[in-house]
Amino acid sequence: MDQKIINLFDEYTHKPLKREDFLRRLAQITGSVAAAMTILPLLEANYAHAATVPDTFKGITAEDITYPGDNVTMKGYLVKPDNLKAGEKRGAVIVIHENRGLNPHIRDVARRVAAAGYIALAPDALSPFGGTPANEDEARGLFGKLDAKQNLNSFIKGFDYLKALPESNGKTAAVGFCWGGALTNQLAVNDPTLDAGAAFYGMQPAAADVPKIKARLQLHYGEKDERVNAGIAAYEEALKAANINYEVFIYGGAQHAFHNDTAGPRYDKASAEKAWARTLQLFKETIF
Repeated sequence: MDQKIINLFDEYTHKPLKREDFLRRLAQITGSVAAAMTILPLLEANYAHAATVPDTFKGITAEDITYPGDNVTMKGYLVKPDNLKAGEKRGAVIVIHENRGLNPHIRDVARRVAAAGYIALAPDALSPFGGTPANEDEARGLFGKLDAKQNLNSFIKGFDYLKALPESNGKTAAVGFCWGGALTNQLAVNDPTLDAGAAFYGMQPAAADVPKIKARLQLHYGEKDERVNAGIAAYEEALKAANINYEVFIYGGAQHAFHNDTAGPRYDKASAEKAWARTLQLFKETIF
């Protein structure tokens, strides 16, 4: 697909670009409204592909839960391995969604984490507004209304919830995508007890905050994601200066959202599988 189309869709999903303006510009690139309407379903998420690990998968138990956040009741999707031996404990992972909210794809990622043997919690950042709405445009619009400090505290309190579970060994990690990748970086800065963070195409924290990081980090980026990649060099310089244990991976030819298998032409199967294998290895080495 023409890179101009993918870049336009990235602008639409990350900047305050109205849907009618997006469709008008898409028609200009494709040559007609009819061509734009043909391409549009290929760009938008198709949740029919969002069950690589079904909720009936043997070895895991999934449920919707709530936990106390920062002056808000947080909604979340909790998935546990149910084949642990008596007294066996595992690390816990917070799975952080993109700027579409807690959707079927992120629920599937949480199940993947649990299927690998860890406790997984996918909080719904839009809990202050009643939870993630079905309409993605409405969901994206709500992110700008979140109180950043309250949101960060509510995710940190998610780790408190996880550590209190009887199956938890007290070790924690975070994995996030896009908006969730940026929040993963912020959790690393603001939670000194975090053991590991895997940030997928997430905006980077301020260089001055990097020395606060105690967690081991993996940073995954798509080569063609120019908007997010602009911050890599400064982040890596700060990580090196602070002697942080980190790895940076840039996947050749990959777009923003390359890990999301519901994201149509932006999904890159080979890069996604390689990045996920590296993420699971990180968890194995830090929180198992």
